[in-house]
Amino acid sequence: MNKKVAIVTGAAKGIGKAIAERMIAENYITILVDMDDENGKKLAIELGKNAHYINCNISNEESVVNLFNSVITQHKRIDALVNNAGIIKDNVIWKMPAEDFDAVINVNLKGTWLMCKNAASIMKTQQSGRIVNIASRAWLGNPGQSNYSASKAGVVGLTRVLALELGKHGVLVNAIAPGLIDTPLTQKLPLDVQEKLIQAQPTKSMGKPEDIANTVAFLCDEKTQFITGQTIYVDGGKSIGAGI
Repeated sequence: MNKKVAIVTGAAKGIGKAIAERMIAENYITILVDMDDENGKKLAIELGKNAHYINCNISNEESVVNLFNSVITQHKRIDALVNNAGIIKDNVIWKMPAEDFDAVINVNLKGTWLMCKNAASIMKTQQSGRIVNIASRAWLGNPGQSNYSASKAGVVGLTRVLALELGKHGVLVNAIAPGLIDTPLTQKLPLDVQEKLIQAQPTKSMGKPEDIANTVAFLCDEKTQFITGQTIYVDGGKSIGAGI
């Protein structure tokens, strides 16, 4: 049987790495997309023959088109796209340079849109496919993240539109909104800041990258046939307002 093909962006480390590992475990040929050549190539070797690393700047249309052309040429189909790549450049709005707003929007929103655009054309022709966009609980609002929150709110809106446009073509589109997850990024925070964030959680704990990967696997599973246009919070209950 032909294996299914998945593309995972931001796959070199953190949540993206966990998603890539899970997709390999689910028997997908998995395309690891990142700009971190060192970690991306290393992970592809670790994951074995079904993992392939491709360097791609998702905010550049030509780069994205080349990525999809390469995947289709080699594998003939795309069954799942997981848009995980993202950046942060936090600051209160009165101190935030306009270029920091542009940079975050270009990667987190425009990049996700470009990936979705190219995947949509292929999946529409196939009459099948799954798109999972990694948003963030921060789309509800987070001080110091006017650029990031806006970008992730855009991802939620994009997800809903694509679910409407692609539903009749057998393509399901959903978003996942992670909360506080134990990643290399959060590990860089001072311990007292980490503890403050943990204590604001209803669960009094951080999530793991595998929690996001598990949800991706659920949404991409062929048994999951009637969920689309949804944003699933994987945030230990923070989105309900408890602990704030």
